[in-house]
Amino acid sequence: MSSPACGAWRRRSVGTLTSVLVVAALVAACDTGSSGTGPSSSAAAPSSAEAPGNPATAVAQPLPDNAVGNAVDQLDGLVESIMDSTQIPGMAVAVVHGGQTVYAKGFGVKEVGTDEAVGTDTVFPLASMSKPIGSTVIASLVTDDVVSWDTPVATNLPGFALSDVWVTDNVTIGDMYAHRSGLPDHAGDKLEDMGYDRQEILARLRYIPLDPFRISYNYTNFGVTAAAESAARKAGADWETLSQNTIYGPLGMENTSSRFADFEEQPDRVVGHVQVDGEWVRTPVQRDPDAQSPAGGVSSSVNDLTHWMTMLLADGEYNGEQVVAEDALLPAVTPEIVSSPAGSPNARAGSYGYGFNVTVTESGRTQYSHSGAFLMGAGTNFLVMPSADVAIVALSNATPVGAVDALTGEFADIVQFGEVRHDWRTLYAGAYTEISEPTGSLVGEQPPENPAPAQPASSHVGTYRNDVYGPAVVRDEDGTLVLAMGPDGVTTHELTHWDGNTYTFTLRNENAALGSVSEVSFDPAAGRMTIEYYDDDSSDGVFTKEG
Repeated sequence: MSSPACGAWRRRSVGTLTSVLVVAALVAACDTGSSGTGPSSSAAAPSSAEAPGNPATAVAQPLPDNAVGNAVDQLDGLVESIMDSTQIPGMAVAVVHGGQTVYAKGFGVKEVGTDEAVGTDTVFPLASMSKPIGSTVIASLVTDDVVSWDTPVATNLPGFALSDVWVTDNVTIGDMYAHRSGLPDHAGDKLEDMGYDRQEILARLRYIPLDPFRISYNYTNFGVTAAAESAARKAGADWETLSQNTIYGPLGMENTSSRFADFEEQPDRVVGHVQVDGEWVRTPVQRDPDAQSPAGGVSSSVNDLTHWMTMLLADGEYNGEQVVAEDALLPAVTPEIVSSPAGSPNARAGSYGYGFNVTVTESGRTQYSHSGAFLMGAGTNFLVMPSADVAIVALSNATPVGAVDALTGEFADIVQFGEVRHDWRTLYAGAYTEISEPTGSLVGEQPPENPAPAQPASSHVGTYRNDVYGPAVVRDEDGTLVLAMGPDGVTTHELTHWDGNTYTFTLRNENAALGSVSEVSFDPAAGRMTIEYYDDDSSDGVFTKEG
């Protein structure tokens, strides 16, 4: 999901729930100010000193004395307060400053109902925080001249195609990491929920209509995944191995992986949690993000992530080694597209680099960041202020409610101003409310008291096709219609009669919160079935009957 960077919220990533509509409340807050961090003294930012007279590196005000130290001193209280107000089961937090880890601590438990405490080596799923980490994997390949940010995806990914031939030939790795390919928001995510694997989902992207190329910002997990697959093939390794060899290994990230199986085998790991009737319970299904691993499949600990953040703050250097060249990393952490227009002449727009949200704070400091969110039980966030040489990361094992985002926002306010200036808790809680709401036009509606009778089941039974989401098989099981979708019909929904030729089914997955309802309408004469849930920017939801 996106980060606390103002104006850069997009709808969930995968998944990674991930990421996130533009949130009016946050945009409104950003019209008057945003959070930021600064160096631990009141001196001007280092970048200003290095480039005297350069207004592009100037900041509006000095920072309080011992700014970072004072903020770190308050972190225990901030975390405990947020955990008390949200009741989330567990959290881990770390801060890097001056090339060192100055804070790392775990809070709460790995699983409700147990006394297994979260520690600094406890592994969490990162969700869409995987994107900036994957971006540094790409940057390492750029460093070694394996690919460039401008390498077309199709060059090294056989069979890759989008719905426009010219875009297919020209869309680059950078375009995909900047979410400017024209693919609609979260294209492919519902295919993942249906059980399709990475290769099948990427193959189906060709059927999805595109928005204008390079001027449309639409957050797409599988666009990023296509770019990563292309780069990995050029490098001669699968993405998961490539990530280990180029970033995790060189940075000593011993508990970090891009494979779900590795996460499951970790002896010190969290389980996800969701809210049911206001109580936190273990998620019914642990999120397996392997299909979109480059975009949402990394798992890690805060101790490991301090190594990665240290490398970012050192412009790609770690322990005296240049893991990623500075000029390969720079395009990723600087604006490449406007992700959220300002909305008013006196407001700041949100920008996106290659896998990083990028913004400018109210004091004129550049920051980059990203959030991650799994509806099935993960909320993560990190934030970097380069001019202050400081970074913070917060991981949680609960459906996102704004806790980790509010924490980094409050920490950044204290560093920059000596106090919390904005009500980040309310703003972020509101921002995440939408992704926790059930979807469907019939949610909360009561069935008609006198519904029109259903036609015989035989008039609806059959195989239906949709280029993006089909095939879909409707079968009669002892008088009940069942809809089967996905590979080999692995995803099934029992249809409940609503009225006439209209049925419904309930669903719950990474992209549909508990209580979601989809309408299913049959038109036997035309041989068509329309499924409301799949009527989105990727498809019109119409499935045509075979035969």
